[in-house]
Amino acid sequence: MFILVTGGSGSGKSEFAENIAMKLGGKMLYVATMKPYDDECLKHIERHRKMRDGKGFRTVECYTDLSEITESADTILLECMSNLTANVMFSDNNENAFEKIIGGILNLKSENIVIVTNEISSDGIEYDGDTKMYISLLGRINSALSKRADKVYEVVYGIPIEIKRGQ
Repeated sequence: MFILVTGGSGSGKSEFAENIAMKLGGKMLYVATMKPYDDECLKHIERHRKMRDGKGFRTVECYTDLSEITESADTILLECMSNLTANVMFSDNNENAFEKIIGGILNLKSENIVIVTNEISSDGIEYDGDTKMYISLLGRINSALSKRADKVYEVVYGIPIEIKRGQ
């Protein structure tokens, strides 16, 4: 089962995705992609660690190269695509970010993959430069993932809305 969960900042998508992963069960691996750049990031990371505490996830931190994850699991929860995309895009001016990210996801060793991403392109603001390239890249990645996904959910104000239902 391949499930994509999207939503705005603070929408409840992480908790929803964790609950899906726990229902899928088995050996669970949480792939954390947020680099601890500053105090704000550290607070965010700590909040998510507390949310997962006692839920049976083994956490692996992977900031740029998902192919480094050789461990298999019944269920992998990847949190989150927006961080991974930024990390890859802005590391060494990676021109092949799309292929690297999608290829890394396809190489994950799991029956069940749950991916959290962000809805960042619907604010109606026109951005320039690197921000515009980042939003475009994340949009392409989200589109490719949603096509491959069995199910896609958008979480709005804590309410999950099923966008795509698998067979």
